[in-house]
Formats: sequence, structure tokens, C-alpha cells
Amino acid sequence: MATKLTPLHDRIVVRRVEEAETTRGGIIIPDSAKDKPQEGEVIAVGRGKTNDEGKTFPLNVKAGDRILFGKYAGTEIKIDGEDFLIMREEEVLGVLEGASKPKQAVAHK
Repeated sequence: MATKLTPLHDRIVVRRVEEAETTRGGIIIPDSAKDKPQEGEVIAVGRGKTNDEGKTFPLNVKAGDRILFGKYAGTEIKIDGEDFLIMREEEVLGVLEGASKPKQAVAHK
């Protein structure tokens, strides 16, 4: 990501990770039949949520975390030709620990 994007407040920038292209039985799943992955890697995080008194609370997720999120969470954005999601931290369902390094989503042209 050549362009640096810093999300505001309690928002995070996420790169989706690709799911396996074959099932355990070896059946290849075509792109048209796949759902969008609900798993991603946090790329950037905002400063945190601010309350009415002006106090800022830092986010629980950090850059590099692997997360799970809802099917319709976030807003899709494109930066330097790469697809990302920007969402609020509250849309994150959980953080995966001990997960292998994700494969980056590849744009199909």
C-alpha cells in the first residue's frame, strides 16, 4: 500500500484474506460460487473512541491482527488498485490468535 491511510476515531482498515479454492474432497470452487471472505488482516487503526468528556479510549485491535467480521460489515474501498474494507471496531466479531499468515486477496481482472 503505497498511499498511507490512517482511519479516524474507532475505524480500522482491513485486507480480506482468500479462502481455499478447493474443498477437502478436492472439488474446485469457481470464483462465481464463492462468498466473500469474512476473515481479514488489520492494516491500520484509528486513535480510538472518544467519549462525551473528550477522553480517548484506544482500540483493542492493532495492525497485523487477523480478525473475523460479519458478512456485510464495513465499506469497500480501493486504494492504489487494491481492495480494502474500512469498518468500525464494533463490527469485528473476534481476533484469531495463532492463525497462519494470510494469503493476500488477489484482484481478478
